[in-house]
Amino acid sequence: MPDVRELTPDDLDDAWQLSRLAFGYDPQPPPPPPTAGRTSYGAFDPAGQLIGKAVDLHDEQWWSGHVVPAADVAGVVVAAEARGTGVARALLTTLLRGAHDRGAAVSALFPTTAAPYRACGWEVCGQLRTLDLPTEALPRHRRDPRLTVRAGTVADLPATVELYRRVAHHRNGLLTRTHRRFTTTDDLPYDGLTLVEHDSRLVGYAGWNRGSGYGPDAVLTVEDILATTTEAARALVDVLAHWNSVTPTLRLTLLPDDAVSAHLPLERAREHERDAWMHRPVDIVRAVQARGWPAHTRGQVTFALTDELADWNTGTWHLTVADGQAELRRSTAEAHLHLTVRGFARLYTGTATARALAETGLLHHSTPDPSALDLLAAGPTAHLVDYF
Repeated sequence: MPDVRELTPDDLDDAWQLSRLAFGYDPQPPPPPPTAGRTSYGAFDPAGQLIGKAVDLHDEQWWSGHVVPAADVAGVVVAAEARGTGVARALLTTLLRGAHDRGAAVSALFPTTAAPYRACGWEVCGQLRTLDLPTEALPRHRRDPRLTVRAGTVADLPATVELYRRVAHHRNGLLTRTHRRFTTTDDLPYDGLTLVEHDSRLVGYAGWNRGSGYGPDAVLTVEDILATTTEAARALVDVLAHWNSVTPTLRLTLLPDDAVSAHLPLERAREHERDAWMHRPVDIVRAVQARGWPAHTRGQVTFALTDELADWNTGTWHLTVADGQAELRRSTAEAHLHLTVRGFARLYTGTATARALAETGLLHHSTPDPSALDLLAAGPTAHLVDYF
């Protein structure tokens, strides 16, 4: 097995070369990333050659009004000659243990291929979809006279952060965007920022990049768009609709079931890009206790779980949910429900039922009906809208 350790500044050039060859990056390396808020791991062969790397991003995620510490995984690379030899598994095992030691509860990643991550306990739980819409199909709206629509500046970014928090905090899975990669900027992160205000309070915004040209191939890419009222959403859609003379295509990533989506002609959309994302618990006790749960949900269930990479998760557990909180305790009772760690991820994210997991082999049961484990799936379906 390879030697896995944290990377040092002396390893950065070799780490970049691994990434460049794997992902086809520019041969010229970028400035070194900040070390705060991330832990980079490297796998080395007996000769001391770097043959693999992985990065733990010290993110936080919103789960029903509660902040849950996360270990979001990025930059996983294994040298071509070392693939299929267990390097990725060794890297991810070390990453999970390090994440557990620093207090992380859950983990997410965007895979280029799902199989090696499934073998390590992550499971596909959703998709980040980027859509193209014909700009001319967007409806024109008469703007509510109580609203002010204006261009934003760097000084307005804190207000957009607060609006994002208001939209995201009651949902599940979304990043809190408190990581340094979201907060360290001295300029607008887009070409333009459109704001919608009501009584000087921000109620909607769209950050967009203009792209090039104004012919039939021109695209306006909306990098981030959110609204907290239907009136604000209609105003943003109206602004976007008026780009139709110079950008025939509108490209955007939407938060499912948000205010803006309700005012777009999604029947005219075509998919530009789709990225699956995967989830797994780092520590199931923390994952259950740190998040919020629906106030109306009450119940209890006992189940067994096996986690080959994170042995602290393995055992028989008793889950109790009541009054918007949940607790997971070890149990000596006999378990008739045996859950895989991938099955736990699907239930925790609200993306599967116990019956469906039994059909896929992610849950084994000796009872006629495993639906008692649907208690773990209570709450909104999880989403991710930030690629990492």
